Amino acid sequence: MGRHHARIYHENPNAELVAVVDSNTETVARLAKEYHCEGITDYHSLIGTVDAVSIAVPTVMHYEVASKFMDAGVHVLLEKPITATVDEADKLIHLARAKEVILQVGHIERFNAAIRHFHKVANQPVFIEAHRLGPFNPRVRDIGVVMDLMIHDLDIILNLVNSEVVSIDAVGCPVLSDRIDIANVRIRFATGCIANITASRVTPTKKRKIRIFQQGAYFSIDYAKPALEVYKLEPNPDAAPGEPEMTIKRKVERLKKEEPLKAEIDHFIECVHKGVEPQVRGEHAQNALVLAVQITNMIKDDYVSRSPDFYCRG
Repeated sequence: MGRHHARIYHENPNAELVAVVDSNTETVARLAKEYHCEGITDYHSLIGTVDAVSIAVPTVMHYEVASKFMDAGVHVLLEKPITATVDEADKLIHLARAKEVILQVGHIERFNAAIRHFHKVANQPVFIEAHRLGPFNPRVRDIGVVMDLMIHDLDIILNLVNSEVVSIDAVGCPVLSDRIDIANVRIRFATGCIANITASRVTPTKKRKIRIFQQGAYFSIDYAKPALEVYKLEPNPDAAPGEPEMTIKRKVERLKKEEPLKAEIDHFIECVHKGVEPQVRGEHAQNALVLAVQITNMIKDDYVSRSPDFYCRG
């Protein structure tokens, strides 16, 4: 992800890309040459010389790296999940307040054109179904599929429903790694809304879809295209005797074509310039993390109870 961040900062007229940092000397040299900036292998040397940073390191290092910059008064765009633990997330949120710096977390689907448009036409969901599937990626070895993929949909759904979670029922298992590679969860909210979410990183075909149902309408969103289809129940004034007086109208919404990561980084830069809260604050990311941890632990406990000799890292 880091190289995509560098590309977008390099192209943005409202920011100056000062440096790229990577422990791999060949990688950092290539990126520094491509984007006409300094190449550094130790991030500590940047502290005190920059106003803002994007952090795209392994999750287990999120707290360590982000806290160093924030403590020095540097604004941070931190890739999701916010941290490896809820306690670390809490510490980062308090640090951001104490140092009066922006902490924006990279829940990139919030900046998906279909999701942004959806909020203009939806109201009270009663059922949500999400599928986030794809092939195994050996690059992601430090977290399971709930933290890696499902957390995107958890954040979207928590933001959409805006209600307390009252029950969780989750299943899953490792397949190609020692962590959870496929998972399904059913979440019930205090409003009565139910969300059924499936995430897999052992599926040959990539799929990123969510459907939201409410009274009189449902919405089908393809994150990848992106695309938004709206199905609404509307009166049928031309109905002949004996025909239904209502009909289902399908509308494909026209969406502005924009790279979600670019929209996310543009928003971050704007927040830094104006000193305003970002759309995805640390608190939002922590809420998604809390739910992801609960789901992960439920799956681990269930799987170990059925296979006591098996160890799964979550």
